[in-house]
Amino acid sequence: MRADKLILQVQVYNSFYKRFELGNVALLNGQFMYIGSRGLDTFHADEIVEGGGRYMIPGLIDIHLHIESSMVTPAAFSHGLIRNGVTTIVPEPHEIANVFGIEGIQRMMDASKECTADMFYAIPSSVPATPMETSGGEIDIPEIDALLQTGEMICLGEIMNYVDVIRDPDSKTNRILSHVREHYPDLIIEGHTPRLLDLDLHRLIYAGIGSDHTHQSIEGMTARIAAGMFIEIQEKSMTPEVMDYLIREDVAQHFCFVTDDVMPDSFVERGHLNHIVRKAVEMGMKPENAIYAATFTPAARMRMHDRGTISPGKIADFVLLSDLETFEPDQVYKNGIKVFDRYEAHQSKLISGNFPEYFYHSVQLSLLEESDFQIHTNAEEGMHDCRVMMVKDGSTFTEELIVPAMVSDGLVQWEEGEYGLIATFERYGKNGNRAYGLIGGDTIKRGAVATTYSHDNHNLLVVGHNPQDMVLAANTVIAGQGGFCVVLDGKVLAHLALPVGGILTEEPLDMVAVQVKELRSAMLSLGYRHYNPIMSISTHSLPVSPALKITDHGLIDVNGGRIVPLLVEK
Repeated sequence: MRADKLILQVQVYNSFYKRFELGNVALLNGQFMYIGSRGLDTFHADEIVEGGGRYMIPGLIDIHLHIESSMVTPAAFSHGLIRNGVTTIVPEPHEIANVFGIEGIQRMMDASKECTADMFYAIPSSVPATPMETSGGEIDIPEIDALLQTGEMICLGEIMNYVDVIRDPDSKTNRILSHVREHYPDLIIEGHTPRLLDLDLHRLIYAGIGSDHTHQSIEGMTARIAAGMFIEIQEKSMTPEVMDYLIREDVAQHFCFVTDDVMPDSFVERGHLNHIVRKAVEMGMKPENAIYAATFTPAARMRMHDRGTISPGKIADFVLLSDLETFEPDQVYKNGIKVFDRYEAHQSKLISGNFPEYFYHSVQLSLLEESDFQIHTNAEEGMHDCRVMMVKDGSTFTEELIVPAMVSDGLVQWEEGEYGLIATFERYGKNGNRAYGLIGGDTIKRGAVATTYSHDNHNLLVVGHNPQDMVLAANTVIAGQGGFCVVLDGKVLAHLALPVGGILTEEPLDMVAVQVKELRSAMLSLGYRHYNPIMSISTHSLPVSPALKITDHGLIDVNGGRIVPLLVEK
């Protein structure tokens, strides 16, 4: 019998029994044809691969991530995925959608078509995430209909504005959910439901939301699974308590591993979804169960019935490994063709000009001056209670602190206090909005940081301790049409240009990783105390992540779903 390829003597992962079985695997037309003891006596193959007793697992599948979080384009991202054994992803491009709307999504999809890894896109459902911010684009029912007509969308991406789902029946989010349930009843709906329990959680599920990928607790995870919700475990949820629960309880069908957001330096140094699997094994999960959560269950969740297992008729996406603990791929195959070999040189190519010209000119903001970092107020002279955004290591959540602040000559005298200034400027040329707040906790203690990589609206965000450094950081970013800049005492310590929409670069992943590592180091040198300072600062403007955040509309009480003043009203 003819076969295109015959892999001999491999420990084949059987997803249905969650165990490895020594055997041979025959491929035909890019699919698995046979798995068992038969070999050269039965098959006449064009190519023979000596397995040498290595482990053979399905290609890893990540069903919740944002390519833009790695700050590179799909081509560079795919190169990084493949060398880490990830062959299929479900990216949700709500970052580029916040900048360019539906065209941003379509251009990302176009840029993915020639990539080695399969990319099945989720429709961003929350662009903008709330009405309390200004973004460059918007996704509403007409855009959702248009995207679904392409036949290329696999699900409705995470419903982020959970507050409106519960509290405002006439909200945009509820309109979208009602429309989808009526016209596309079989469409998978992904969720973002941090800390919700009891009635609030059940109302989200009743509205059609079937999953949650946010930071999990035992209480929250138990409640979600009991109510039929699927759990997507990202690294920040991999606490000893959560992992012990997943290992001990019979819940394998109800969760998978995802990455959500991966910084470029972590991507290069630690890996991608394979890093999550490796960590799960280190924390006591059997390799067979960790693999299951990175292949079988994500495929099942997204109804990818053609992949996720090594079985007859499935797409021949697979990884050969020598060690299940290090989880470093020896070779990776896509559709039965070898696309990565760790013993061979692989270089990513610089691909530029993949986007329309105006994608490289999206920062419509004039250069700033020191006066732009003054906080004007009509409050009376004297001391006033003032809200401070307190940054916390270990989380992108913040807390609100009330402290006294001096008002003099119509200005909040923030430079005299111990807290820094956080300011955001609308950068799409729509309304010129700007907002100011105070910031403390585990953030920088000197200098300044500026970025247009600020979830999800991607307006210009500046944090600093003196106007001079803040001006230099902000103007460096503006002049480069977006990016990150770290400044201390009038000197630029690190600068990462992100000229595609102010959030992406077309540089290769390895090169961006070096720049991001320098950026991270510079932020830490200013006193930032956080496991991921880049992600931390970029979510200060995310008005669906508790508790006090800032957008160009003002300070946001996330749990209350409202804009609040900097000076506390008595």
